Amino acid sequence: MTDDSLEDTSRSTPTWRSSAMRPIVLSSVILAVSIVIGGFALGDGLKRAQRADRSVTVRGLAERDVTADLATWTISYSASASDLSSAQASVDQDTKQIHAFFRELGFPDDALQPTGVNVSQYKDNGVPNFTVRQRITLRTNDIKRAEDAVRRQFDLVRRGVILEEGSGMSYTFTKLNDIKPEMVAAATKDARAAAEQFAKDSGAEVGAIKNATQGYFSIDARDGDSGGWGVSDSPFKKVRVVTTVNFYLR
Repeated sequence: MTDDSLEDTSRSTPTWRSSAMRPIVLSSVILAVSIVIGGFALGDGLKRAQRADRSVTVRGLAERDVTADLATWTISYSASASDLSSAQASVDQDTKQIHAFFRELGFPDDALQPTGVNVSQYKDNGVPNFTVRQRITLRTNDIKRAEDAVRRQFDLVRRGVILEEGSGMSYTFTKLNDIKPEMVAAATKDARAAAEQFAKDSGAEVGAIKNATQGYFSIDARDGDSGGWGVSDSPFKKVRVVTTVNFYLR
């Protein structure tokens, strides 16, 4: 073999190795690029997932003043005597006076219904005594007339009727279902306003509702008095509801 042939062989060897390595190098480059792109996509996906999971939980309040549409007055009265018939006669007389009182105020007779009677007996120094207690209930949707009756309740005392503890007017708002949807919407709007303030402070925007919980509706006396001994209930009520809402942030 001549020197020229040896020189040609030495020149051809790098060319063969370069051709053989080219697919491997290309595959390595593609793999590296794929890893970089995949890593970027994964990181971007995680960031988007984290952003999608961001949320804020706030409470919203809605209140509304309403007027009761049902008045209920349970009147308890009693009479005592040494014999049962006399005690019962006194209670019957009181019942007539109560009916007359409400009739004069313009209430129909069927607005009053007896709701209970009780007879007790005891001895005082060996002398038997009987006490008859009776309850009669006024039920009406005429709130103004009911208020007038409360203002004039001492007329019953002047007629000789002894009102026992627990005799008081109670006012009820029965149309809660009619205003529930509007109040829930108002509470949700209030919650969104609070969420927007949080979002503004954190440089985000409020998205859709993630989940929400409605609290219970409460109906209380508007001015704080809810009835009781010596305190008359008020027909003016305040309805209140609190909702807890979780908003997405974007």
